Amino acid sequence: MIRTHHIPTIAGNYDIGVGMNSSDCGCAYKTKEEKAWGEQSIACTNALVTEEVRAYLRHLPRHFRITAGNEQSPYELLMVHGSPRRVNEYLFEDRPDSSFLRMMLASHANVLLFGHTHRPFHRVIQASHEEDTRYYHAINIGSVDKPKDGDPRACYVLLRLHAPASPFRPDSVEVTFVRVPYDVERTAQAIEQSSLPDIFADQLRKAC
Repeated sequence: MIRTHHIPTIAGNYDIGVGMNSSDCGCAYKTKEEKAWGEQSIACTNALVTEEVRAYLRHLPRHFRITAGNEQSPYELLMVHGSPRRVNEYLFEDRPDSSFLRMMLASHANVLLFGHTHRPFHRVIQASHEEDTRYYHAINIGSVDKPKDGDPRACYVLLRLHAPASPFRPDSVEVTFVRVPYDVERTAQAIEQSSLPDIFADQLRKAC
């Protein structure tokens, strides 16, 4: 449906791995067991997708930028999967404001939208620039599948810009986290009936 309706979409680390027909999804594993599960997962996906789908995934853009405001006062929204630097970089909520700010200034972003951790949050970062104060927004949009914040429902973000969108107004951005219930148990059972590791079904039920 995304391809049929020409919906702009960026690549995630798994999209890139499958697009390149790689055995590495670009995930960070803590144990050998987790690494083995990941290898089993991407092997299953690689076996299922068509070459048409693989080519589509391979050519997805890594970044997507929207400029609001005007030429004199642009307001930049940057969408990435992991971070502006790497598709598989984890930006957790406990990252210092200074680190987020450096990243956003380097990528010329007033609003940074990202995912990868599967844990939604919204941080407003206040920064002083000479004689004025500006506000930056770091937004993890969560995940539709395999959430890791204890809530098994799908999650996405509805973002509203209040005109005139300005870095000097902290209320320029309104963020709503939308949760969508679905049949988690049916999905978990489908995983158990597939060649995917059964642990993925348990993780889905527990949203961890």
